[in-house]
Amino acid sequence: MENIRRLLIIGLDGATFDLIDPWSAQGELPHITALMKRGLRADLESTIPPVTFPAWSSFMTGKNPGKHGIYDFTQRIPGRYGLEFAGARSRKSSTIWRLLSEGGRRVGVMGLPTTYPPEKVNGFMISGFDSPVCTGTDPSFVYPQSLFAEIRKQVGPYKITDFQQFRVGRGWHAKALIKIRETLERKAAIAAYLLKKEPWDCFMVLFGASDTICHHFWMFHDPNSPRRPEKSEEKFKEAILSIYKRLDAIVGQLISQAHPGTAVMILSDHGFGGTGDKVVYLNRWLEKEGLLKFRGGTSAGTWGASILRTAGLKLLPLGIQENIFRKRPRVTSALLSQTQMGGIDWSQTRAFSTEMNTFPAIWINLQGREPNGIVALGREYEKLRGEIIAALSRFLNPQTGQRVVLRTHRREELYHGAFMQQAPDLVLELNLDNGYTYTCLSSRGRRDRGPMRTLRKNERAGAKGQSMNGSHRRRGIMLFSNGHRSMGQRLGTLSIMDMAPTILQFLGLPSPADMDGRVVPEIAGSQPDQGAPNGTAHASP
Repeated sequence: MENIRRLLIIGLDGATFDLIDPWSAQGELPHITALMKRGLRADLESTIPPVTFPAWSSFMTGKNPGKHGIYDFTQRIPGRYGLEFAGARSRKSSTIWRLLSEGGRRVGVMGLPTTYPPEKVNGFMISGFDSPVCTGTDPSFVYPQSLFAEIRKQVGPYKITDFQQFRVGRGWHAKALIKIRETLERKAAIAAYLLKKEPWDCFMVLFGASDTICHHFWMFHDPNSPRRPEKSEEKFKEAILSIYKRLDAIVGQLISQAHPGTAVMILSDHGFGGTGDKVVYLNRWLEKEGLLKFRGGTSAGTWGASILRTAGLKLLPLGIQENIFRKRPRVTSALLSQTQMGGIDWSQTRAFSTEMNTFPAIWINLQGREPNGIVALGREYEKLRGEIIAALSRFLNPQTGQRVVLRTHRREELYHGAFMQQAPDLVLELNLDNGYTYTCLSSRGRRDRGPMRTLRKNERAGAKGQSMNGSHRRRGIMLFSNGHRSMGQRLGTLSIMDMAPTILQFLGLPSPADMDGRVVPEIAGSQPDQGAPNGTAHASP
């Protein structure tokens, strides 16, 4: 009988062994523990920066951002000092879903970011969130669209993030935790329904709850967090653990419902840790170094765009916010551009930052590329990049005396490919401040001129767009089991780009030569254990 390989991929956004290992040792995560004991395990290194959009895009393409073109949640508008939000249309490379479909494999894909609008695959695709304000789906999120009505009828409406994350006040965390749990349950129910529809060759579902809960509840989990409230509520201490335990149970449920012989892969796009209480303003630092000039002297321009954007995110109902973000891209682009880069005197600016917290980076105000560029390409450009790198090495935290920037990369040191020119000229890896990340925020609207400050007590909880109290780390997770009961093996560190070529070869298809990732032979060449009823061993009851 023909040996048909099938693969169930479960994405746990932001999952980290830093949490999984101690909880596994305590018996809190039986199904994930069973996979670790009987399967393959590896640290999965994310992109630089370790951010959702470029990371999952590199997973789906097997390529670095220089080839697929997505570096962050936002992207520069060519020929303008402007920003717009990235999405599936920004990706310039085929995904494994396309390649599997063309190879005759049937795929089901659910919840991955940068898949809106969905691809016409051989199977189905339900897009993940397409903008910072995305609460649920409509038929445009689903291929084929007829599946949208079927899901609503059989299970209920599919929610993405059914609560606002831009203003955090009294009582917010209690309500948010309820919503995170409700959204997770509905997503799990829909995934289970779709998984049972037919024996898919490759079925992937991504759960974002593991990321969302850590962004907002890390300060309760970590007793050493500088963001921890003075009167930390005990009921939130195990909020992150509660979500991980529920995800573990969902993992077990989906594995048990998969077609017999199905292999299982669990992975994350990045890891997680705590955010510190120090804010960095890169454009204020550039101003201090004499490389950037704000109009109006001490003030970073007028406050209008910043106030309008902040008020819109905090005060408008979610439905209206979502409509503006998705259907009025010019409005959101204009507000975003003015908030992040407004008030700069370009005629006296040699270098600038978009000051996106997710992507600390510096652009050179280059002649021929920027509308009012003043730096010549060639010797002047290279000399300036070198000077900035040297100056950043002297940018110190005044309280600790330690470097704020761990490494500064020229873009060609990190990326290569046809779209490498879309990357910033310099990419910064910020240091950790006593184990916690710095936050980059916009200089616009600030009256003081310092490049760094400490958060006030009422800012420590944070919010989306204002520095959340949990933040990404570069090391994610990868687990794989093909039913073998004696694998239990730790691999070396893998790249998230290795997953695409490995998945293709495991499912019997060649990997394109232009993929940057390598095939992991321990996965691609593994044979299923026909004795395992569902592709992996269960945890003991």
